[in-house]
Amino acid sequence: MMQLDDLVQSRSRAVWLTRGECRLADFVEVLNRQTLLADYPLAQRVESNVLVYDGDRVREAALTPAARKALMAEWVEALMNGPGILVFSRAFADTRVIDAATRVFESLIHEQRAAGTGGSDHFAKPGANDRIWNALEKLCLRHPEVFATYYGNDVIAMVSEAWLGVDYQMTSQVNVVNPGGAAQSPHRDYHLGFQTPSKGEQFPAHVHRLSPVLTLQGAVAHCDMPVETGPTLYLPYSQRYEPGYLAMGNAGFSDYFDRHHVQLSLAKGDAVFFNPALFHAAGHNRSRDVRRMANLLQVSSAYGRAMESLDRVKMSAALYPALRAMLASGDLGAAQCAHAIAACAEGYAFPTNLDRNPPVNGLAPESQQDVMRKALHEAWSDDAFHQALKHQAWGNLT
Repeated sequence: MMQLDDLVQSRSRAVWLTRGECRLADFVEVLNRQTLLADYPLAQRVESNVLVYDGDRVREAALTPAARKALMAEWVEALMNGPGILVFSRAFADTRVIDAATRVFESLIHEQRAAGTGGSDHFAKPGANDRIWNALEKLCLRHPEVFATYYGNDVIAMVSEAWLGVDYQMTSQVNVVNPGGAAQSPHRDYHLGFQTPSKGEQFPAHVHRLSPVLTLQGAVAHCDMPVETGPTLYLPYSQRYEPGYLAMGNAGFSDYFDRHHVQLSLAKGDAVFFNPALFHAAGHNRSRDVRRMANLLQVSSAYGRAMESLDRVKMSAALYPALRAMLASGDLGAAQCAHAIAACAEGYAFPTNLDRNPPVNGLAPESQQDVMRKALHEAWSDDAFHQALKHQAWGNLT
């Protein structure tokens, strides 16, 4: 019987990660690695434990299928098991397209300021930065020729395909950290990185391992970024720490990040790509006059979608009165109600239109399920719930 109990408990511990098991000593042991150029023979150099690749060599390799695959294979190893970050010098051989895109982005920022919109952020105080949500679509619609030249880029395409395979989905958000703009808090990124640690505990360990391979994070430098301008801070190898999503916000982990992060200067046209599970944070812009602009790329797997498209707004509107009545009569318990909501409404806040639906009060806006649970808890009328559903659906539209 004791052996059976041990098996049950050990299996449960293996599947369900907890914040209590986030031990700094284990984290430090994972990080105790050195990046050797001999292990990555196609890289140009190692700088601060980070691999740096030459954009010209990437473009040359792109012309030969075997060389292309060899380079992509090395990147996958580096992102998964190595330092978790790749820097590409001269990712854009001709920076005139960077300047052209910058002009479009600056005009969009000017329009946002005039309209009093934009500026909210996931991991920094609102107003600290100028932020353009959905910059990919806005650039494409405003200047398709610039868009075509900008994204017709071998480095962006190859590293995206290496991590996610073909048919990936590109999105981007422009972030401008103004002089004096404070650093972000250290974090991991989308998907689990946008959940609170308590919510993260509800996902099994294999989802913690899966989340990073569904997304690739990147950034293109739109100006020269010496260290004093606050280019992004990174903690190489931190993506290897399995319970790391639950350690976000842990003071001990944050303090260690503050003491041991690395920070690389970038030139205009350079690019960085990293595993989204890598601990990182935008740096403090200590310059007097440099508005540090980066185009933040978030590339997603084509497979992160359901098979069928459903009208969950209509479903939720139909279900809500039934849930109210069945809860009141006792025909449905609280747990069964929660299960029905999970089957009906969207549980995830994304994708959304972040101009209309910004993450003002947290890392993500409310989901449909959040709205339905609140409505039931606060005994909203059917009409009030329908109006809230419509408003949220409007917020999700492009």
